[in-house]
Amino acid sequence: MSEHILIAVAWPYANGSLHLGHIAGAYLPADIFARYHRLKGDEVLMVSGSDQHGTPITLRAEQENKSPQEIVSRYHQEFLDCWERLGISFDLFTTTGTPNHTQVAHDIFLRLLNKGYIYKDAMPQAYCPQCQRFLPDRYLEGTCPYCHFPEARGDQCDECGRTLNPSDLLDLRCRLCSATPRFEVSEHFFLRLSAFEDRLKSWLRGQAHWRQNVLNFTLGILEGGLKDRAITRDIEWGVAVPQPGFEGKRIYVWFEAVIGYLSASKEWATLRGDAAAWQPFWRNEARSFYFIGKDNIPFHTLIWPAMLMGYESLNLPYDVPANEFLTIEGRRLSTSRNWAVWLPEYLRRYEPDPLRYFLSVSMPETGDADFSWREFLRRNNDELVATYGNLAHRVLTFAHRNFAGVVPASGELDSQDQGLLHKAQTTLGSVDKLLYHCHFKEGIRAAMSLAQEANRYLDDKAPWKTIKQNSQAAATAIYVALSLLSALKTILYPFLPFSSQKLHNFLGFDGKIEAAGWGLQLPLSGQKLPAPQPLFDKLDESIVAEETSRLGCKKLDEP
Repeated sequence: MSEHILIAVAWPYANGSLHLGHIAGAYLPADIFARYHRLKGDEVLMVSGSDQHGTPITLRAEQENKSPQEIVSRYHQEFLDCWERLGISFDLFTTTGTPNHTQVAHDIFLRLLNKGYIYKDAMPQAYCPQCQRFLPDRYLEGTCPYCHFPEARGDQCDECGRTLNPSDLLDLRCRLCSATPRFEVSEHFFLRLSAFEDRLKSWLRGQAHWRQNVLNFTLGILEGGLKDRAITRDIEWGVAVPQPGFEGKRIYVWFEAVIGYLSASKEWATLRGDAAAWQPFWRNEARSFYFIGKDNIPFHTLIWPAMLMGYESLNLPYDVPANEFLTIEGRRLSTSRNWAVWLPEYLRRYEPDPLRYFLSVSMPETGDADFSWREFLRRNNDELVATYGNLAHRVLTFAHRNFAGVVPASGELDSQDQGLLHKAQTTLGSVDKLLYHCHFKEGIRAAMSLAQEANRYLDDKAPWKTIKQNSQAAATAIYVALSLLSALKTILYPFLPFSSQKLHNFLGFDGKIEAAGWGLQLPLSGQKLPAPQPLFDKLDESIVAEETSRLGCKKLDEP
């Protein structure tokens, strides 16, 4: 029986290009999961969009002397291009700038306000005497009072992950001019987070299927006590506050951005001509998965669930499979220092599947992982090309040359033949379970283990030798090898969609691979095999020095 699966993916700020940390952290695992469930025949809705109201956008706009909308439009289009080229298969990738998003955000705000979960109060607001303006949290930085990280932001510490208020920071300073701000009283709306402490604790006790690092991180914050948080701010860019007297203020981005999962679902439903189509993904037995990076955990495991509890009638997150961080060449990724591998630049020079493979097989699921060009080269040449690609190419080439370009008829299977086909079935089953529980790294490693076993089988059978003495034995070995390739193109499709579709067609199957479903699609005797081509290209050793030299250099689009 099919399931309804909502896949909610972190909303990137539309203030700069995507880098590999973004992809490894949220977007690739979400796409693997979506493609897997579609193959299984489940109803899948995968949504996200450009977060266009964060202060990183206004900071970038001020640096470039442009309007925030100009910045958003540039990067939103770049995101869409990257998703298509990398194969990230959103059902809808929208923005937080739509009238629909404003309407849904207002609906949640007003319901929580009417139920007493939002209240009005005065608070000290940071004001920069040199810039002569109130400062949003992202315009502030200082030392975290918990871990003493010296570059914590006014809303969160990226080092320890705690959510913060500007007044919590030590050595507070303005990011624009480095002056010390003063605090002036300003009236704002607050989310009564403290009212949800007991309900959140009770709910979290039932999330034993969560990754332990995500659950422990969340419980650690909760045990320290939840403070009510301001959900409006003194700024003119963002979603308006639907209350008189607050015309010069906007709803805080951390409050309205998470609402984007719901507003995007409703927008998707409207676009397909059925305004109620979002409801099966948000109610009853539907399960929702939130794919985010480590730095976004508390917003999705505490704040958004609290908002949903207060709103009522919508499902709480079923799982939040947040990933840890990706380092680059052994160093922490830094966009300000250009210590990053930027996705648009990668896609201009290389194919998408080698990157998807590298990030899948080394995914930072429970601990940080490192990307290096040396390791990228090794995995591409030694694993994709030499193990999987070579297996496919030599089997298909041999079949095309020796069996008139069709799938040969199999003879009687011996124990080794049967054992390999059984291994294909068991690997399909084991990877099925791994992907169902969001264990992507283990899943792709199991698939590559099957490819290695198929190579050993082929070496043992040596059909290029037996073809002269026993053509039927060679035909049987090639039929079994083709069947193994068919299993691999299905198992690896969520990870490597482009090469899997190619292999699907090289094996003589028509149409899209998704239509075949999750299972062993055995080739038929006599099935026509098109002339094969290599699935992957071997990379030259020179790319290591060439790409490493780009790290730390000023980007062309930097202000």
